[in-house]
Amino acid sequence: MKEVDIKKLLDWYQKNKRDLPWRKTSDPYKIWISEVMLQQTRVETVVDYYTRFLKFLPTIHDLAHVKEDQLLKLWEGLGYYSRARNLKKCAQKVMDLGLSSLPSDESLLKTLPGIGPYTAGAILSISYQKCFPAIDGNVLRVLSRVYEDDRDLLKKSVRESYENLLKKFMTKENARSFTEGFIELGALVCIPNGVPLCENCPLRSCCKSKKHDTMLEYPKKKKKKSRKIVSKTVYILKYQDTYAIRKRKEGVLVGMYELPNVDETFTKEQLGQFLTQKNDSYSSIRFIGNFKHIFSHLEWHMKAYLVNLNEKPKNYKFYSKETIAQKYSLPTAFSQIFQKIP
Repeated sequence: MKEVDIKKLLDWYQKNKRDLPWRKTSDPYKIWISEVMLQQTRVETVVDYYTRFLKFLPTIHDLAHVKEDQLLKLWEGLGYYSRARNLKKCAQKVMDLGLSSLPSDESLLKTLPGIGPYTAGAILSISYQKCFPAIDGNVLRVLSRVYEDDRDLLKKSVRESYENLLKKFMTKENARSFTEGFIELGALVCIPNGVPLCENCPLRSCCKSKKHDTMLEYPKKKKKKSRKIVSKTVYILKYQDTYAIRKRKEGVLVGMYELPNVDETFTKEQLGQFLTQKNDSYSSIRFIGNFKHIFSHLEWHMKAYLVNLNEKPKNYKFYSKETIAQKYSLPTAFSQIFQKIP
């Protein structure tokens, strides 16, 4: 790449950028929230969450003092809930440091919980117009194709080499558009799945993979490990017009609310025996259906039942459907089942 190629990219971005709410602000708090939400989540999904989140938590001070249950409810459906918890930890750290916003100092910014090289680069370049590249999967894909780079893009050394390369082209005047332009190019043109739209690419004249027609060979991908399959039985306990939930104490989704479940596959009869052993008195068990939820490293295959209780067990909290929907965050793994209750 040369200066002329970067100019083409910046011109292309100004003409083709999407109308997104976080592009209408330079507030580091709002930029930070958008960038964390966008990690591993589609833009189309994030827009409504971003708007709602900022309506309830408009400042970093509000975020630092929000109750965890309310925070997780705002995050419900976005997944990777550690992101939400790290947001609050980071906000609290900023308050502890006596700051009113995220710092513009790179070294200090990177010491804050949940802020890695990419998020730091995004905040510094977009909010503060500083020459710190923000390199996400979109940018890595673009660069690996431009240079026909077959290195492992997950290696820190590779990312750092690209950071040094991009810094040569960044200026205070173009820092924001530079960062957003590369990300937008990867999202709209140099796409991850399917054939890239090379004829629309401002970098096509300098792209080696375009020249050699090797676009689909980059980036080089390692073979993914197969996900572990976990079989579960989810049993929704209903007492009168209320339903049981509890907080998970370990494993994935720890600290989140869940429906009662066990890591076994029960028939209706086996579940009845299991409940009797627990001294849970019930009047009926109804099969709801089979469900699946995919995490990055495992899959839950779930059989779900609705259990009508005669009396309320003490080791659960019971709430109405409306209360659970309004106040408590059920991860998608469980909410998809809860929504199917007759």
